Amino acid sequence: MRRRWLTGVALGVVVALAATGCTRPAGTDGDLVDDWASMAAPAVFTPDSGVCHGQPQEVGYLSAYAPVDCAQPHRAETLHVGALTDATGARPPAVGSKAMRTAFGECDRQARTTLGGDWRGARIGLTVVLPSPQAWTGGARWFRCDVHELRTLDTPVPVRRTASLAGELDGSSPLRHGCFNARTEGDEVIEMIAVRCTARHRAEFVGLWRAPKSSWSEFLAKPARAHSGCRSAVARYAKVPDDGNLQYRVGTIFYHPSEGEWRSGNRSVQCFLWISDRTLTRSVKGAGTRALPIG
Repeated sequence: MRRRWLTGVALGVVVALAATGCTRPAGTDGDLVDDWASMAAPAVFTPDSGVCHGQPQEVGYLSAYAPVDCAQPHRAETLHVGALTDATGARPPAVGSKAMRTAFGECDRQARTTLGGDWRGARIGLTVVLPSPQAWTGGARWFRCDVHELRTLDTPVPVRRTASLAGELDGSSPLRHGCFNARTEGDEVIEMIAVRCTARHRAEFVGLWRAPKSSWSEFLAKPARAHSGCRSAVARYAKVPDDGNLQYRVGTIFYHPSEGEWRSGNRSVQCFLWISDRTLTRSVKGAGTRALPIG
C-alpha cells in the first residue's frame, strides 16, 4: 500500500507542475522516479559473544535479547557465536539434525577452549541457542554457545553469578566435580551430595567415557557397557590395572546425557567410582592398588 501511495504523490506533483507551466529545476531530468535512492538490504541481527544474560534461553528471540556485562548479576554467558552457513529448511534445525550436531560440536570445542577444561567435568551446562523461527525465515543463520553454572549435579538449575566463566577450569575450581556421598535406593542413585575429599565419602568423579555411536534406546539398553567404560576411567584415574580384577576393587556410578543432548552429539558419560563397604577420607587419584585393594 505504501508504494502505491508514493507513486500517487509523484504523479500529483508532475500534474501540478504541468498545470502551472513551471519549468523543471536545473540539474534534474524531469523523472522523479529514478532519483530515489535504492533501499538497502535489511540487516540480519546477530548476537554478540562475550556477554551475559539475566536468564538462560533456548531460542534467541530478539525481543528477549538484553545482554549485560558479566560483572553484573546473570545466569547465562555467551562464549561464542557461530554460523550455520550450509543449513537449509524453512525452520531452525531440529534436535538430532546434522546442522544441530555441527553447532553442538563447535560449541563444545569453543567452551572447552574458553573455560580451560571440559565443562562436563564441572558444574557447568552448555546450551546451543538458535534464532527464532521468524528470524530464521528472515535469513538469520547464527547460533549462540551459552554456558551456565549449575546448582548441583542432580539439580542442573542455572545459578546467578557476577563473574565470567572464562578460564574457570584452568586450574583447581570449586565448580570441578570431586568427591561425593551417594544416597541410593537399591541400584538407583537418588542424590550425589558433594563433600570435600578429606571428609568421609564413598564416591569420586574420575573422568569421562565417550560412548560409541548408537541410538539413544540402544545406549540405555546396555548399561553394562557404560559401567565397563567407567571402570577403565577409574583405572586411568587411580593408576590401577585395567583388568578382570578391577570390578572387585571398586564399583561405578555413571551419569549420562539427556536424549536431546545425545541426539545432538554429546555422548560423554560422567564416571564416578563407588565404594560400598567402606569410606574414604582422601582422593584416590594416582593412589594405586593400596587405595583400591581387591575386596
